[in-house]
Amino acid sequence: MADQYAHSGDDKRPTGMPALRWEEPPEGPVLVLLDQTRLPAEEVELVCTDAPALVEAIRSLAVRGAPLLGVAGAYGVALAAVRGYDVDDAAAALKSARPTAVNLAVGVRRAHSAYRAVVDGGGDARQAAGAALAAARQLHQEDARASARMAEHGLALLDELMPGGGHRILTHCNTGSLVSGGEGTAFAVALAAHRAGRLRRLWVDETRPLLQGARLTAYEAARSGMAYTLLTDNAAGSLFAAGEVDAVLIGADRIAADGSVANKVGSYPLAVLARYHHVPFIVVAPVTTVDPSTPDGASIEVEQRPGHEVTEITAPQVPVAGAEAGGGIPVAPLGTTAYNPAFDVTPPELVTAVVTEEGVVSPVTTEALAALCARSRQVTIS
Repeated sequence: MADQYAHSGDDKRPTGMPALRWEEPPEGPVLVLLDQTRLPAEEVELVCTDAPALVEAIRSLAVRGAPLLGVAGAYGVALAAVRGYDVDDAAAALKSARPTAVNLAVGVRRAHSAYRAVVDGGGDARQAAGAALAAARQLHQEDARASARMAEHGLALLDELMPGGGHRILTHCNTGSLVSGGEGTAFAVALAAHRAGRLRRLWVDETRPLLQGARLTAYEAARSGMAYTLLTDNAAGSLFAAGEVDAVLIGADRIAADGSVANKVGSYPLAVLARYHHVPFIVVAPVTTVDPSTPDGASIEVEQRPGHEVTEITAPQVPVAGAEAGGGIPVAPLGTTAYNPAFDVTPPELVTAVVTEEGVVSPVTTEALAALCARSRQVTIS
């Protein structure tokens, strides 16, 4: 059984607390994760000592969010290398942990390539492990810098589309510091607007079925002192109809070559609503989320989650009579089947702009995204 254990403390973390960090205690290197399944009730850390433990953390959504999955995957390869496990097996297992989020595979591949380059060049295992860890750390730092640039570009776009401030932004799922080495993607833009005094209201979709909006985005907004209001996903339409939404900001788990955007299920209906009500629909994601090898939205593999996430409500930190600790409270008849895709796909014609660390793409076309990726590669090489 993989070694994955939890510990918690009474200390209060600052608002930019790391969702992930590498530590080297006397007993050996570990990857420490903030267990996002336990938020907001309690802050508990998972300590992973091998890749299988990290794979389980990824699948259970203890660690999640496209950019952070890439960072976690890179550290997972480094962890296997430093501890002397089979690195090739670890890389394969990590890449397959969640199929839709392209950043996970990108991060794994980057650390694995660094490791293989040393091994194939005649270096020893220790040197190869050091190269993998250096690659993971570099990716972590790059993600933090990308987050800051996305916030800058996104705020400039909001001000261009809606001069005068007073932005009322609707967001979906969770895209803050819990998914990033920095302050996030879409949430980082809203946070920048808040700090500049230009955010009037952050509308937070609860985000079914796992309530990442209610549990995580509201948690981050509260800790940041933002004016926010939580709503059920199916209440968004009434907000649009009342003229209470100025822009929609979401993240992305994969952007196909044609500009189709895979994001947490519920994003596509927001795009349709936004188009009908003439509201900008803006996707904020690092360039690594753009996958030129995926030609269009139909080619994106959409992860299917277990049905019990819909038919049960899980509250692991609250003892409930008749339910096992960590189990679910049934909200549907026994035997009910559930349709539970983790993501949906929004076509590019419904996307006003894609904001990345390298700039803004609008309109969203195959040619514009290809040029963006080419420009990003040139910046990386230089």
